[in-house]
Amino acid sequence: MPTVLLLLLSNVFMTVAWYWHLKGGMNKPLLLVILISWGIALVEYCFAVPANRLGYAHGWSAGQLKITQEAIALLIFGGFMVTVLGEPLHWRHLAAFLCIMAAVGFLFVGRN
Repeated sequence: MPTVLLLLLSNVFMTVAWYWHLKGGMNKPLLLVILISWGIALVEYCFAVPANRLGYAHGWSAGQLKITQEAIALLIFGGFMVTVLGEPLHWRHLAAFLCIMAAVGFLFVGRN
């Protein structure tokens, strides 16, 4: 559970780092946006690296860690897209998420 919690936190910061400037920041100079995003991403790494080390130490494979991170990223981004960017969710988003969740299932089936 600590691995998933750390991955959740890291994805919140990474989503903000990548997309914060799309709403209200488009008039800022690109270099400034990049530097601000790097600062936010530094915090993300402070959660992502321990999450991966902890998960791997507890028997998760690299593939399991990656696909779990991708599923979490879709959840976090979906919420960000709706609440911050004001974009609607469509059935395509749900279908894509279900495909990723199927990939998670495939990598965890038969896990020792």
